[in-house]
Amino acid sequence: MAICEVCFRHCSLEPGQVGFCGARIGSGSKVTAKNYGVVSAVALDPIEKKPLNRFFPGSMILSVGSCGCNMRCRFCQNYEISWSQQAMDHAGRWGSLTPGELVQLAEGYKDRGNIGVAFTYNEPLVGYEFVRDTARLVKQAGMKTVLVTNGCAEEKILEQLSGHIDAMNIDLKCFNRQTYKEQLGGDLETVKRFIAGAVKFCHVELTTLVVPGISDDPRELDAMTDWIASLEDAQSRNVGADIPLHLNRFFPRFKMTDCRATDIGVLKALADRAAKKLKYVYTGNC
Repeated sequence: MAICEVCFRHCSLEPGQVGFCGARIGSGSKVTAKNYGVVSAVALDPIEKKPLNRFFPGSMILSVGSCGCNMRCRFCQNYEISWSQQAMDHAGRWGSLTPGELVQLAEGYKDRGNIGVAFTYNEPLVGYEFVRDTARLVKQAGMKTVLVTNGCAEEKILEQLSGHIDAMNIDLKCFNRQTYKEQLGGDLETVKRFIAGAVKFCHVELTTLVVPGISDDPRELDAMTDWIASLEDAQSRNVGADIPLHLNRFFPRFKMTDCRATDIGVLKALADRAAKKLKYVYTGNC
């Protein structure tokens, strides 16, 4: 039996047994990435779609997704590739790329404004080995690397990426421990540690999908922005107020189709509230 060390779940896996995320598998005395090199989607996207508004704005980036996720948001936008067994059942229909092949593909799009590779769509860190190996080669090729993640991974995984990732957009889905656990299948403290660590070595922007009844409480937003504003870089300088926060509008999706969309007035009021403590607050999906 082996213990997976990627996230707070620490799944104990027998040889051949797959973890909660659907992407990691027991292999003797260790756990490996079952989804290594599996590619569910590739697209050339505007960098603002990640969303990253203050990292090479106006540029394009080759975005690649795999399959699997260690959270269970009921409003998941990409459940076909993220939700464990369903995702892995489809894995055989998708193609695969080696890190080197992905870099070659990225270089081929330079003439269309591509600056590098973004790991996104599903939760990339459940297959962090592919992210790490590819990012190293992307950097060697003189291009940029971006990670779009739920941040629900242990600090030792973050350390594997230090020096190889230029920018991250990290979901900070709400600021309530119980909600994170019961509604999202995640762990708030793990995410906070991940964000605090990421700020020390790369550009970071944060995203909160404002879901009615889950992440629209003004008091929780105040606590969130206070915490963001307190973050420090590797030199212990306070940089939190400069971290961009994206507040996005929710639309009914997946297992939350009976809910209403976020009221635009509520979204804008929360953005105004956050802007009292943070310099860069953006609203999306409006």
